[in-house]
Amino acid sequence: GPHQEGKHRQGTAYLSHLPHVSAGNGCGHTLLTPHSGTLSSKNYPGTYPNHTMCCWRLQAHPGTSLLLAFGDVDLEPSEHCAHSSLLLADPETGTAYGPYCRNSVPSAPLLVTNSSTVIVLFNSTSHRSGRGLLLSYATSQHPGTHYTQEHIRGGLDPRLTMCFSVYCPAGCKDIHGDIWGNPSQGYRDTSVLCKAAVHAGVIADELGGQVTLSREKGITLYESAFANGLRSKRGSLSEKRLVFHKVCCFLSPACDDVLEVVAFNASSWWHEMDVLGQDRAWVAERAALSTTGHSWAAKPDAEAAWLELDLGTRRNVTGIITKGSSEQHNYYVMSYHVSSSRDGKNWRPYRGSSGQEDKVFEGNADSQGEVSNTFIPPIVARYIR
Repeated sequence: GPHQEGKHRQGTAYLSHLPHVSAGNGCGHTLLTPHSGTLSSKNYPGTYPNHTMCCWRLQAHPGTSLLLAFGDVDLEPSEHCAHSSLLLADPETGTAYGPYCRNSVPSAPLLVTNSSTVIVLFNSTSHRSGRGLLLSYATSQHPGTHYTQEHIRGGLDPRLTMCFSVYCPAGCKDIHGDIWGNPSQGYRDTSVLCKAAVHAGVIADELGGQVTLSREKGITLYESAFANGLRSKRGSLSEKRLVFHKVCCFLSPACDDVLEVVAFNASSWWHEMDVLGQDRAWVAERAALSTTGHSWAAKPDAEAAWLELDLGTRRNVTGIITKGSSEQHNYYVMSYHVSSSRDGKNWRPYRGSSGQEDKVFEGNADSQGEVSNTFIPPIVARYIR
């Protein structure tokens, strides 16, 4: 009705001068950047609240246009979507899209606009059901999704692999859905694709980006793994699996080379007296992942302990794998910071893509398993602590 339309106009005017913001008591998970973003109603995918609203302003760089993907629009149906609605407006041209609800859904899952600014307005009155809404967006600078088929010959048996190139928006880490798998073995094909890409370290959740992956034959079991702020689930047999690549599937292999460490150093190390009274040194050199037997350990009373790796020359470091000492003692590191240096004297703490505060990496939960974390962006340095 007229009153509802007036509220739409008021919300548009209120946010017309603000860059990529959200306002209202009905806003759920929201991450908006000039390149891409993800937004949802409050409690999504649970039922959205009564008598609530949220207004998001999406702002891309001038000269680009916004592409909006409707992940889910499940608002309780009503005549003219009067009880709950989603409305999109282009303040530059005055064009409006919607209102949308369950009985008036978007005609296509992707809305291509001709504007760098879009206002997204969601509101509800009294209702009983509905998951709410989930939207993502990117700009016309991004190529979207591409599919190619290539034959890869392994031994005498040719196999057909489907290769995908997909753009993932920022903010997909916290959307609803589970992932099964790990970076080394791949992910079950029912995993939330972009969320799995964050787990694998191919993209940063704060930035999004293009990912390349292939669909290959599945494995019998996916073990749980923790990486890049996400824990995957333990899953059973999958007919197909998704394998992420840091470069094009068929042109060159993924960047997974192990860097050689020329020298190890540490703030301290533990000298253990065994049952025979002999000294066993848990020195820094024993920190190499391939070392058999006991590992490196700092003195038991040490504070702010650190381990230093000298790579011999400046290298491009894309990640780190940690493992506890499964030899006799149940030792492992639960979390850690990373610093880097080009000369061994001046150290810079790693802050990740946000750049606001020192990043805390999630380490191990036991002394047996390996945990992989990825540096996005990579570190260029000779020394790592």
